[in-house]
Amino acid sequence: MFPAFLKEIRDFFCKFAAIAVIIDNKYEYSMLRIAVQSKGRLFEDTMDLLAEADIKVGSSKRTLLVQASNFPLEVLYLRDDDIPESVASGVADIGIVGENEFMERGEDADVIEKLGFSACRLSLAIPKANEYKDVHWFEGRRIATSYPNILHKYLEKNNVNADIHVITGSVEISPGIGLSDGIFDIVSSGSTLVSNNLKEVEVVMKSEAILIGNKDLSDEKKQILEELLFRIHAVRAAQDKKYVMMNVPKAQLKEIIDVLPGIKSPTIIPLADDEWCSIHTVLDQKRFWDIIGQLKSLGAQGILVVPIEKMIL
Repeated sequence: MFPAFLKEIRDFFCKFAAIAVIIDNKYEYSMLRIAVQSKGRLFEDTMDLLAEADIKVGSSKRTLLVQASNFPLEVLYLRDDDIPESVASGVADIGIVGENEFMERGEDADVIEKLGFSACRLSLAIPKANEYKDVHWFEGRRIATSYPNILHKYLEKNNVNADIHVITGSVEISPGIGLSDGIFDIVSSGSTLVSNNLKEVEVVMKSEAILIGNKDLSDEKKQILEELLFRIHAVRAAQDKKYVMMNVPKAQLKEIIDVLPGIKSPTIIPLADDEWCSIHTVLDQKRFWDIIGQLKSLGAQGILVVPIEKMIL
């Protein structure tokens, strides 16, 4: 059943959209509405992404709907578990939500893009003192969780019959107070499990933030979405990348180029000294120090490293 509060929001926005057409019909107001989590780590990561894409959104948390000042986008702040249904029903056009929450809700919306942040996993955990061999340990036992649908499918796939106890709140305390034998919950660093004397025994799914979309977007909104995706791709492409400039002896040019994993090929610029040239390239942060060491051993000098804000591929 469609929640009453979401229906009221949808009806209000429909009336608002109708008013947004200028009376003389010279201009039609077109705006893409994105649902985002109203607080927490996913909220912070989402707002950082929009800021890096140069989309300016007000920071007021008292307002349900905030319009960007320089892009045809309005941000609808919701609870994370309301986002999948708001997008599927058309209250919002697109939304950023945890993959785990989207899978749990099972709403009919498109997964447009995996965004690579707010990574976590959904795992089974039990008290540290208990011995564990495999998932059949849970046979006939009670498992506390806020994700009953994902857990049910997993247990069914592994032919395990367990009692699923649904909790909305601090799932990790339930074994300690005798409410369950184990838990199925989100794990990020694992510190919460440690502080509650629990150990992770099965990783059921890995999750990250995803961009989801309504299946019936208008052509105008699809165009806005394409521009938004273009900006997101430019921001993501620049993540963990460094722009590197260096002077290298021409005698070692081939050897140096061979160790550079440039996007296509490095840029080579002649210098006043005929025996030297300058090379510009992009390096991945993960391999940065290893490659820099090789470059120095081959004679590279004056190595300058610059962070990259955006990268258009």
